[in-house]
Amino acid sequence: MRTGERPKGVIRWITTTNHKDIGTLYLVLAFILFFVGGSMALVIRTELFAPGLQWVDPDFFNQMSTLHGLIMIFGFLMPSFVGLANWQIPMMIGAPDMALPRMNNLSFWILPFAFLLLASTLFIEGPAPNFGWTLYPPLSTTYGPDSTDFLIFSIHLMGISSIMGAINIIATILNLRAPGMSLIKMPIFVWTWLITAFLLIAVMPVLAGSVTMMLMDRHFGTSFFNAGGGGDPVLFQHLFWFFGHPEVYILILPAFGVISEILPTFSRKKLFGRTSMIYAVGCIALLSFLVWAHHMFTVGMPVAGELFFMYTTMLIAVPTGVKVFNWVATLYRGSITFEPPMLFALAFILLFTIGGFSGLMLAMVPADFQYHDTYFVVAHFHYVLVPGAVFALFAAIYYWLPKWTGRLYNMHIARWHFWLSFLAVNLLFFPMHFLGLAGMPRRIADYALQFAEFNRMASIGGFTFGIAQLLFIVVVIQCILRGPRTTSRVWEGSHGLEWTLPSPAPYHSFAIPPKIE
Repeated sequence: MRTGERPKGVIRWITTTNHKDIGTLYLVLAFILFFVGGSMALVIRTELFAPGLQWVDPDFFNQMSTLHGLIMIFGFLMPSFVGLANWQIPMMIGAPDMALPRMNNLSFWILPFAFLLLASTLFIEGPAPNFGWTLYPPLSTTYGPDSTDFLIFSIHLMGISSIMGAINIIATILNLRAPGMSLIKMPIFVWTWLITAFLLIAVMPVLAGSVTMMLMDRHFGTSFFNAGGGGDPVLFQHLFWFFGHPEVYILILPAFGVISEILPTFSRKKLFGRTSMIYAVGCIALLSFLVWAHHMFTVGMPVAGELFFMYTTMLIAVPTGVKVFNWVATLYRGSITFEPPMLFALAFILLFTIGGFSGLMLAMVPADFQYHDTYFVVAHFHYVLVPGAVFALFAAIYYWLPKWTGRLYNMHIARWHFWLSFLAVNLLFFPMHFLGLAGMPRRIADYALQFAEFNRMASIGGFTFGIAQLLFIVVVIQCILRGPRTTSRVWEGSHGLEWTLPSPAPYHSFAIPPKIE
């Protein structure tokens, strides 16, 4: 592999094949889109601050709901965890770089163009996509605006990027591990990403196929999802959720890996039940293919189908519970300190568990008939993805940022970021449980007067959470520009190959592969 000095200037960032540079590019793009998607969420919460139509019309409200969901999932969470994978996997397995560096560069540079296509739907003639991020026909086919085609091509580009990134991660993990590092010795974060990469390769073609069928229905006279031509709109739901439910675990399994790296460091203990954690991740990944239709209990499936999907959905709570138990056992009688990564990790365990419990409620068919398409569902999946995946992402960045930059960040501001985010996220999403139980439907711009108080609380929480994220940007910029220098082993109790490297790590992490005893 070619070594030498790092290129300089703009050319470095365009042509780079170095895993650290590409990881940085992924993270920068992800956080730009985090604020874009978050601003759309604030438009939604502004309109819902009080009953009646105040600020935006219902069509624009639905456009914001659609683009918010797509940008946060495909533009923020997925690229940010791929950025972590690019930065950390070579350093954690003793590799000099990723296995396919040029493809790594291409898989990133596809993404900005994909999201420019998606954002352009707001500016072309006619409305932006307004049928929800789930793209259900006939709203997206027969009645979809012209901009829907841009959305479809954008999803194709995102899928190509994701599959290329997953192939690269698998090739790196299977071929570039340091001598002596067997699969069983790999760090949990690397294990979770290996399994996640296989999930990506399995389900992204399903999404690509379903949106291609949408395109055919819209322009080429087919009737895949048109009941008038012999098709079935429910077929799209099956295809979409066969992708969509494993997608939830694509977003959360790397978060499990992050938490499993952080807790032992700040508990000064080994991870409890390490092998069972690996098996639990594998079980979760396999079961994720068997539960997709729990999103569809109300479409009229047979009772036997409802029972099957109800029981498999409940079953997936078992390996997830194993992981939570092992995390708590790791903390038990540990010498715990509460640095910012540990605060976010502990909040992850607490709040993700709340999301899991509400998911068990939704798994029950009779209850789901009551909760379906209400704000209870919104509360559930946001508790999984915001204090779940997003908090794990913050924990990871606060954990490894000193390793990446060679500088320490301001712990005081980082703690403020945590506490404001923790309080705001609960004020934002917890009242939605009560709104849903009382019957408030989702994706509606107006509501009855009895829902006003809880909506006001949620909107205040939303704006507080948005403002709190500005502190995160302050912490990162201050760290890069003015943070005090640090040593290679930043945290007492840190473990793993990455902490044997200098801070910041050299251009090629391990020019000579280390030997693992």
